[in-house]
Amino acid sequence: MTVRFGLLGAGRIGKVHARAVGSNPQAKLVAVADAFEKAAKELAASYGAEVRSIEAIEKAADIDAVIICTPTDTHADLIERFARAGKAIFCEKPIDLDVKRVEKCLAVVDKTKAALMVGFNRRFDPHFAAVRKAIDDGAVGKVEQVVITSRDPGAPPVDYIKRSGGIFRDMTIHDFDMARFLLGEEPVAVSAHASVLVDKKIGEAGDFDSVSVILETASGKQAVISNSRRATYGYDQRIEVHGSKGMVAAENQRPVSIEVASEKGYVRPPLHDFFMTRYIDAYANEIATFIEATTTGKKASPSGKDGLIALKIADAALKSAKQGKTIRLDK
Repeated sequence: MTVRFGLLGAGRIGKVHARAVGSNPQAKLVAVADAFEKAAKELAASYGAEVRSIEAIEKAADIDAVIICTPTDTHADLIERFARAGKAIFCEKPIDLDVKRVEKCLAVVDKTKAALMVGFNRRFDPHFAAVRKAIDDGAVGKVEQVVITSRDPGAPPVDYIKRSGGIFRDMTIHDFDMARFLLGEEPVAVSAHASVLVDKKIGEAGDFDSVSVILETASGKQAVISNSRRATYGYDQRIEVHGSKGMVAAENQRPVSIEVASEKGYVRPPLHDFFMTRYIDAYANEIATFIEATTTGKKASPSGKDGLIALKIADAALKSAKQGKTIRLDK
């Protein structure tokens, strides 16, 4: 069975998902919708798709599923519309920036029995997935500590910062989901520290650019997260899991994995420059998993509930950073 897709949003992340759909033999990109007609036309032409309105995609009999890559404040409304239209839904994180709005949206998803998957792509990265497999195989024993480093090569424009929901909801939320994925238990306490060290304009916009977070589970397991909006050496993405029997780690990836040794020492190529190239395989695997769920009726994962939990942790982290104290999630 070929899953026929409508893509909502032809921006940077829309292009990434279009590539993932276009590379999958079980998928076909049928239509693209975007407020900017030029962007929609260019992306649609690249994959032999049509440009259609969101309304037309909603009513289309030749579209089975949609990928939502529009601005965050449209996600919940679109999920509800397409749930009622009987389409399978893949939505980029977050569903919304407000917990109550997400809960209302998920109630519609449950009522309509719609298939919904939320875009936490890092679960599908081959390297991070291998870390999880090592845990499942018992290679490190019982997980005790998770260390996640995630640093962007540069800060986004301040205009983006103002509508992003802040670093915890926009950036760290990926790491909150990854921490849950690796800990195997839900965090019950959040301690966060946040600073403005990269660009004072980010602080003036009400956000932070450098944060550290500690998550703790009921049994005492810990996840330590380090985020920065500036890494002069490239896109820094590392994970380490320490357990009772040992440790497993996923190192930074490079477009070319070589090492040159000379009288000047050991030299390796630079890291990937950002997520579009670092996570190509993850995005492809993510869409493949969504297609499998759509065609087999299996429950899609990460689910809307996963998105909701990550958002609640992000809210708690922001509260912790502002109040200077640990925030409990279990009260």
